[in-house]
Amino acid sequence: MMDEDDLEQIKALAKKASFLTRDISSCAPVHAKKRKTEQPVEKYEKMPRKMQQEEQKELLHLLPIKDKSGLIPQSMEKPVVPEAEEEEEPDDQDELTNEEEPETGPLLTLQEQLELRTRRLTEKKLRIASLSSAVLADPHVNIKKLKELRAMLMETDPCVAVTVRKLVMVSLAEVFKDIVPSYRIRPLTEEEKATKVKKETLQLREFEEGLVSQYKFYSEDLEQTIKDWKQKKQKRSQAVSLQSYKGLAEVAIKCVCDLLVALPHFNFHNNIIVMVLPLMSSPIRKVSEVCCEAVGKLLKQDKLGQASLAVVKVISGMVKGRNYNVKPEVLNCLLCLRIKEVEMKRDTEDTAPKKTFMSFKEKRTNLSRMQRKWKKAEEKLQKELLEAEASESKEKKIQLHTETLNIVFLIYFRILKKAQKSILLPSVLEGLAKFAHLINLEFFNDLLVVLYGLITSGDLTYRESLHCILTSFHILSGQGDVLNINPLKFYNHLYKTLLTLHAAAGGTNEETAIVLQCLDVMLTKRRKQVTLQRAQGFLKRLSALGLHLLPDSCVGILAANRALMHTFPKCDILLDNEMQGSGVYLPELDVPEYCNPQNTALWELHLLKRHFNPPVRKFAAHLMKGAPSEGSGALSMELSRKYRHNSLFSLAHFDFFVFLRYCNISLYFCRTPVLKT
Repeated sequence: MMDEDDLEQIKALAKKASFLTRDISSCAPVHAKKRKTEQPVEKYEKMPRKMQQEEQKELLHLLPIKDKSGLIPQSMEKPVVPEAEEEEEPDDQDELTNEEEPETGPLLTLQEQLELRTRRLTEKKLRIASLSSAVLADPHVNIKKLKELRAMLMETDPCVAVTVRKLVMVSLAEVFKDIVPSYRIRPLTEEEKATKVKKETLQLREFEEGLVSQYKFYSEDLEQTIKDWKQKKQKRSQAVSLQSYKGLAEVAIKCVCDLLVALPHFNFHNNIIVMVLPLMSSPIRKVSEVCCEAVGKLLKQDKLGQASLAVVKVISGMVKGRNYNVKPEVLNCLLCLRIKEVEMKRDTEDTAPKKTFMSFKEKRTNLSRMQRKWKKAEEKLQKELLEAEASESKEKKIQLHTETLNIVFLIYFRILKKAQKSILLPSVLEGLAKFAHLINLEFFNDLLVVLYGLITSGDLTYRESLHCILTSFHILSGQGDVLNINPLKFYNHLYKTLLTLHAAAGGTNEETAIVLQCLDVMLTKRRKQVTLQRAQGFLKRLSALGLHLLPDSCVGILAANRALMHTFPKCDILLDNEMQGSGVYLPELDVPEYCNPQNTALWELHLLKRHFNPPVRKFAAHLMKGAPSEGSGALSMELSRKYRHNSLFSLAHFDFFVFLRYCNISLYFCRTPVLKT
């Protein structure tokens, strides 16, 4: 119960305006000033109370209805999303967290895991096949499915991720090789985009744009895969282990090499060249071989010269940037260049006038009205033919080949000058031997001095010195004929080092092939500059050399002797045991002209006639009879068939037909007799 005094006090306070905002327990006057010493009011007491209010429903205004009385506005409440769906989200998150937790159920056996993987892999294969078939069936309509196929490169299922990614890489490469057009796609200008075109043209533009973008993304994916493998970098997703990146990278490299060879005309080809060429010098042999083979194919099939120029530029920068620390196979690829003609420096301008069209003034002065009419129609037709000509002009091709060869010689001369002890020197000498006939005449003398200096330095192997000799004579056999250069020192060096060839265990016949090429260039092709004493000296030295070579190499040497006897018929005096002139044969002398070869005989043929190898015996008997082209002493066709079909005498590392071509004994395999010169 409340006292009457308290009740009256409350009623009096209720009449005051500050009742609701004033501390009820305070007895101070209502409008009294606040003192600093008073206890401050708490913040939460000052905050206004939240009153429960009805939610204002949001209205959607609709179209009004017209009545006799006028327009009647229409509206409806905006539908509210039920809270049940929002409440379901936390449940979904709880389910995800529950899924991430390890299952407590029974684990699958090994057989069940293999069956599950096979089933999933089959589904992925069917998906890849269906997408690829759809794109190949109608590329213009289904070009967007390339994106779906490319998205499978990011497969995250750990069971089949590696296999699926490999299959997608190979499938995309084959699809692009099939649907890519035979021309380069350029981006459209703003004016072309704003121009209205036909439906077919618009569809073609969309196809080209989608094709270029997907091809770009695909090449970037391959490049990223190779980079991740080289840097041993693992992605955040653990779908592919670090050990599996090597297999993925090998497949990616093969796909890139296929695109390099198959699509040299299409967009981003220079980017692919920059991607492949550094891999040619990879320490992994398999990767290096695949890339070198692809680059060699590209250079062999390049008819225009643009791809060859791009490859040579990248090789030049790579060799210089790595300080000549690259594999010799990189420079060996340059031997595949198809360069047969370049633009030489000329003293005078071409006298042939270029074809020009007549001006209007010339036509009016020199031609009648009817002639002018016919001339105008003829010139119009010629202009249309020039515009419609799709093949590259010969002048442009020669210009590209000239620029390419200049860069190749820059690489070779730079190595000769700064890295003579590099492992690249044999490749350089071999390249110079092939392209020596295209070198500018100004460099001949200096180049011969450098080559002879390399030979006499003693730092080269026997094979490298043979390449130096071969390069020198290639230079002298072309434009070098006009130079007054005596190559006697190269003859003496080859004669001196011929006996270096030997039948070592496991040895190959590659050096023998180079020796036979040198003999062909030095003796057969330069027969007018070779003396009889020099030819006889080489003939005697080669006969002695054949005694300690393998059977296949011995046959090659005997074939070279046969070519010498046909080229220099007076060498048959070595088949006689009588001495011609004065002096004694000096086999230890290193100069063939002064060793008196005419005073000896080819007694080595009697030993070779008793050789264990039948072809060597028959060849020796053929030479002992003077190497006749026909008659009883001529070579039989039976011998050629044995070398063609019998694997017992096959040359493992040296093709028998090569040295037959270089030694002018192709009659060995044909019935046409060779006439003696």
